[in-house]
Amino acid sequence: MRFPRSTGTLVHPTSFPSQYGMGDFGHEAKKFIDFLQETDQTIWQVLPLTPTGYGNSPYASYSAFAGNHYLISPDILVEKELISRAEAGKAILPQTTTADYDQAFLNKDRLFKLASEKFYETKSPEDEEKLSQFKKANAEWLPDYCLFMACSKANNREPWNLWEPGLAQRKSSVIKKFAKKYQDEIEYQTWLQFEFFNQWYDLKDYANSKNIRVVGDIPIFVDHNSADVWANPKYFEVDKQGNRQLVAGVPPDYFSETGQLWGNPLYKWDVLEKDEYSWWVDRFKQMFDLFDAIRVDHFRGFDEYWAVSAKEKTAQKGDWKKGPGHKLFHTIREKLGDLPIIAEDLGVMTPGVEKLRDDFQFPGMRILQFAFGSGEENSYLPHNFNQNCVVYTGTHDNDTTIGWYHSAPEFEKHQAREYTRSDGAEIQWELIRYGMMSVADQAIFPLQDFMNLDAGHRMNIPGTVQNNWEWRFTHQMLENVYRERIKYLIKLSNRVGVTAHS
Repeated sequence: MRFPRSTGTLVHPTSFPSQYGMGDFGHEAKKFIDFLQETDQTIWQVLPLTPTGYGNSPYASYSAFAGNHYLISPDILVEKELISRAEAGKAILPQTTTADYDQAFLNKDRLFKLASEKFYETKSPEDEEKLSQFKKANAEWLPDYCLFMACSKANNREPWNLWEPGLAQRKSSVIKKFAKKYQDEIEYQTWLQFEFFNQWYDLKDYANSKNIRVVGDIPIFVDHNSADVWANPKYFEVDKQGNRQLVAGVPPDYFSETGQLWGNPLYKWDVLEKDEYSWWVDRFKQMFDLFDAIRVDHFRGFDEYWAVSAKEKTAQKGDWKKGPGHKLFHTIREKLGDLPIIAEDLGVMTPGVEKLRDDFQFPGMRILQFAFGSGEENSYLPHNFNQNCVVYTGTHDNDTTIGWYHSAPEFEKHQAREYTRSDGAEIQWELIRYGMMSVADQAIFPLQDFMNLDAGHRMNIPGTVQNNWEWRFTHQMLENVYRERIKYLIKLSNRVGVTAHS
């Protein structure tokens, strides 16, 4: 599927301004969408919206299907009269450029409990019908997820393989006992998901009404401590007790000398294939409902993936194993139709993964910060792009462009200045301009680069777990963005006037 020539911004909802310690789906989210419309942009790209686990990472989630309920806006709950303005006021925190997740979670937990109780006490027949439809539409994952979260809470958030054996291995009688015991918590978790999806769909509809296409993100792997692995252990490389056997990662690369040991349990692709990849089809179906297009993280893993023993401390020792390749995407296309997918094809790509990407006409990614470390044949230089790709200055895993430039080796700085015919004083705008002018169908830039921000505003440092995913901007920072400059570059590069909504 080909995408229209267009431009957009990469920023995660947790980065939005908010009174509650972290960004959410409230009014500031709509103000950001208004900013996109005002600047003639037609893409908003987000990170995974699933519940965050260890380190608050969107890529380490309790579920591949559920939503991160902490993105629910208390202000919208006030408007729905599920909590009072005074109750919401007790959860207000200082507005800073760093998310205060711990306190935000505590405060929101209190508010959401009140809102959930009010909803169940006062729900109308129409509310009852909507809730019933929601449960029915999400029956494949919702009951398992809500029970998992209730059991996790009852077990002090310990990994599920450390729960009592009958519960960890989902013995029917034990599951029924727990489901009955924690019925109230299960209902609460159900409401959280119901409200999350209501608020998200309202926000997405608002974006689509402004001619903004929303691009989501689907991690290839799921977290071990998740409802997905607990409920479907046959699909994953875990033993009968639920302990990991083979885990995911990547060998040493640009980001890390020892590779990246992600620790996610690997898939049993042969078992998934026998089930006609039903779990993956369900997953993609939901993603295509949630978003207008999807960036598939670590696309290489569908062709080949790095398998590491769960006993290893780093990702240096491992083996390349064959992934499902064409069979998976043929099945998904047969079941779901056109696949609006962006392939995250960064790092060393083999002919096999390039063929997989190209046979389905998935656009790959080009990162301008990677363009200046070698000669003129570097595939990240704009003159080497093909049209069916997405160009970025950097992604959530990169430094801001100003931060990158100031820490880059002098050779790279020199190459960047030579290529852009500039003195490097506004290197972020030079790379934005070159990305816009390139033949790439889509040009997407981190909001930090439009805001002229340095390394102190980086979102994530791969291979580390502390102080990531915390960056936020203020309302004033968004107001200060040079809108006319963006509009001028979009017009000059012929990236305006397309229909964004798929």
